[in-house]
Amino acid sequence: MFHVEEELKKLPHKPGVYIMHDKNDAIIYVGKAIDLYNRVHSYFRAGTKKTPKIQKMVSLIARFEYIITDSELEALVLENNLIKENNPKYNTMLKDDKTYPYIKVTVQEDYPRILFSRTMKKDKSKYFGPYTSAGAVKDTIELLNKLYLLRTCNRNIEKEMGKERPCLNYHIKQCKAPCQGYISKEAYREQVQKALEFLNGNYQGILRELKEKMNEASENLDFEEAIRYRELLNSVQSVAQKQKITDSDGEDKDVIALAKDDNDAVVQVFFVRGGRLIGREHFYMTHVSEDDEDELLQSFIKQFYSGTPFIPREIMLQHEIQDKELIETWLTGKREGRVYIKTPKIGKKEKLVELAARNATLVLSQDKEKLKREEGRTIGAVKEIGEWLGLSGIVRMEAFDISNISGFQNVGSMVVYEKGKPKRSDYRKFRIKSVSGPDDYACMHEVLTRRFLHGMKEQKELQEAGVEDTFGSFTKFPDLIMMDGGKGQVNIALQVLDELKLNIPVCGMVKDDNHRTRGLYYNNEEIPIDTHSEGFKLITRIQDEAHRFAIEFHRSLRSKNQIHSVLDEIPGVGDTRKKALMRHFRSIDLLKEAEVSELAAIPEIPRHVAEGIYSYFHKENDNGL
Repeated sequence: MFHVEEELKKLPHKPGVYIMHDKNDAIIYVGKAIDLYNRVHSYFRAGTKKTPKIQKMVSLIARFEYIITDSELEALVLENNLIKENNPKYNTMLKDDKTYPYIKVTVQEDYPRILFSRTMKKDKSKYFGPYTSAGAVKDTIELLNKLYLLRTCNRNIEKEMGKERPCLNYHIKQCKAPCQGYISKEAYREQVQKALEFLNGNYQGILRELKEKMNEASENLDFEEAIRYRELLNSVQSVAQKQKITDSDGEDKDVIALAKDDNDAVVQVFFVRGGRLIGREHFYMTHVSEDDEDELLQSFIKQFYSGTPFIPREIMLQHEIQDKELIETWLTGKREGRVYIKTPKIGKKEKLVELAARNATLVLSQDKEKLKREEGRTIGAVKEIGEWLGLSGIVRMEAFDISNISGFQNVGSMVVYEKGKPKRSDYRKFRIKSVSGPDDYACMHEVLTRRFLHGMKEQKELQEAGVEDTFGSFTKFPDLIMMDGGKGQVNIALQVLDELKLNIPVCGMVKDDNHRTRGLYYNNEEIPIDTHSEGFKLITRIQDEAHRFAIEFHRSLRSKNQIHSVLDEIPGVGDTRKKALMRHFRSIDLLKEAEVSELAAIPEIPRHVAEGIYSYFHKENDNGL
């Protein structure tokens, strides 16, 4: 359970981003704070004045989490990234879809320009940012153009050189007029390079120059010019602030850091996609007292990336690992593209790893009790189930269920839990092919046979290819099969396993007359279980999930079949006319009641097709039935 009062006490007096979740664990609000403790407390403080919208949002909060940052500026950028990624219901920022500005240098052009941009594209230009002040970005671009006399026009210099007179910027000495050939390509490039050095952070020289010009103008009593230089100086200082939350190279990367005490460790992973930090996840590791941090990181990487569906191009680590080259080769093969493992020592990337490490330390020190509770309801629950059945080493459990209505559209579901958590990427649906009536046992026989035959086939193909690891949902066999039912369903599973010469434990999840889980059926006997235990709660979740997954699949097929049987059977009604009919009438019932004239009034429906539709829905009455 998440206790708000207890969690509020753990909040640090640090800048960062806070994330509010509702009872369904959906993110409903993302905010930033210079002091997380004070800001988050203000939502729950009775005396704080709140708008009706905020009052409603607070009433829906079931839990919250947070990510600490080095500054409020970093929190602002991270807040923007998380809002774009998750679309929280109560963030006003979504309404105008604001984006942060970049400075774009078109280095791919013969005579590059410095431009303002709201997006980062793969167009070979160099991008700097994002920045938080659009005005400061525009002022800086103006400053750079004035300092280095760069062009601001969009002319094709090579084709138009010398064809027109130089523009006003040349005459007021703010451009060297490359359009007239007054500056060589090489000399122009040197000016661009100076601008790039400034944007890369080498701005001390320009700041010094601006201060000198400001002082000089002041001494000459040219106060208007001095004020202009002062404002430009402030603009430069504004955009010179470093951002390490967003990486301008636009690459996908995972940033991994670890915090460890005597017995436990927390691994924090920051997910950077397209150069933006879009989220994070932490993982709890126990019994680690004998392992060094580099060994723990290496172990985590191998376990984590053996199961995750996405592998980024770059993985940034807090410490060097011993088998770096070997693991890089393994990950490169899985990704089918080069993967680099790096341990940055200086600069922006090192700061990002350091930030991940600080968040890991925070989780370990303040959320240890919560993590252990989570372990109890997952790994601990699995261990409890294993003890009831006399089994050890259970990691992967698969549960199966059948859904139909009087034998119509028989479907099967397979849900997968690993270490007590659902692994939805491995869920599978089955449309029953060999059974036409309401025979759940026959349906289950088909589902299990197809599931394991498919897995055996894939395993054989991998072995013949010399691949030892198994990555697919079918190639990995469960440590325990859980059937939604008692003796009958268990015997069907055992029959299939016997036919395929497989040895996998099978238990049934038995329900009482009120359709509530009451025990497990294993080895021809029903085992009573503690209905207040975490193991019991996990069994109930698995059983409900298998049932839900099958029902949703069956419902979707029924819906598709209804539309097919009603509309696709009518001559002359194809996809375009079907969409037009449903847009106009909204439901099949309203369509059935329509007259020919109303049908023919739809632009996509000719008169003869309208008559055919009307006849189709009224043929029973015409036959006197």
